Amino acid sequence: MGPLEGLLVADFSRVLAGPYATMLLADMGATVVKVEGPAGDETRTWMPPVRDDVSTYYLGVNRGKRSIALDLRSEDDAVLGRELARRADVVIENFKPGGLAKYGLDHASVSASNPRVIYASITGFGSGEGRHVPGYDLMVQAISGLMSLTGDPDGPPYRAGISVFDVMAGNHAVIGILAALRHRDSTGQGQLVEVNLLSSALTGLVNHSSAFVAGDVVPFRMGNAHPSVFPYEPLPTADNDLIVAAANDGQFRRLCEVLGLSEVPDDPRFARNADRTRNREELRPILVERLRARGAVEWFDLLVAAGVPCGPINTIDGGFAMAERFGLDPVVVVGDVPTTRHPIRFSETPAVYRLPPPELDEHGEELRTWLKEDRDGV
Repeated sequence: MGPLEGLLVADFSRVLAGPYATMLLADMGATVVKVEGPAGDETRTWMPPVRDDVSTYYLGVNRGKRSIALDLRSEDDAVLGRELARRADVVIENFKPGGLAKYGLDHASVSASNPRVIYASITGFGSGEGRHVPGYDLMVQAISGLMSLTGDPDGPPYRAGISVFDVMAGNHAVIGILAALRHRDSTGQGQLVEVNLLSSALTGLVNHSSAFVAGDVVPFRMGNAHPSVFPYEPLPTADNDLIVAAANDGQFRRLCEVLGLSEVPDDPRFARNADRTRNREELRPILVERLRARGAVEWFDLLVAAGVPCGPINTIDGGFAMAERFGLDPVVVVGDVPTTRHPIRFSETPAVYRLPPPELDEHGEELRTWLKEDRDGV
């Protein structure tokens, strides 16, 4: 049994941030009912790639759920939606702010009939002045400043390779829900949990946000270099680039010992991190000359054995292969669908993988029957 066994989650979200959050809750034992419109979650149509004609995008964030298709414009279906919300421990949605009020599914309406509910709302830019702005991850990558930090210094800004702030906001939603459940356990009170992509982005920019907020410095893209640490970037080897992240003086000394450069850490230009960062253009060719003697994977084994953080730059298949090598068992098969393992390991209440990603309205008949039952008998 997962740690959230017995919790009912009414999932009125779609696309990525909300479905990712509810998948994590399902993995931890919650019963998640995915409410979809008659056409289904948009990600069902986001293809290729596909598995058995189903979008792998959809498959990647929707395991563990039961699907019911409700047309909330129909009063009969809206009644079922409201009844689901009345019974739920958690309601999660990512409509535009106010978009569910006309169906009686906004926080005020739901909490009036279910005062213990944890109601999680995910938006792009909050429920205030930014309520009218659509919330898409690419927009937030641009608006937040992330794209100004990504790419070569002399090239154009780039988006991250994934919808990084959707995933981050999904994680923040889970954190908020769990904290609110803890508060409910103590007080019996439900509450509204609000997450927005822009706030997730600004906190997720961490040191860059702090450079501006605390240091009045606006950082810009440096390719793969780090503004405050060196070496902390890809360096060429005999075959492929190797990420080297010697972030402190001890790691740098061990790096130099493995490379046969034991005298370099005593050079005043390179003795401390601030010195190495300041003199990176002098230090880089010294390191590269030695790194070219072996390939990236060979250096990885040697350097990691010496306690130096580093890694080859893999494609995703290589990333999964590395996880297999480390015994992380990164893939679980749910039904007949291979999917990525839940990222958290629990010693006493491990993640559960009960259901594969559902077909549209796969559980609709049984859920409609359940929702129409006498409330006193539930």
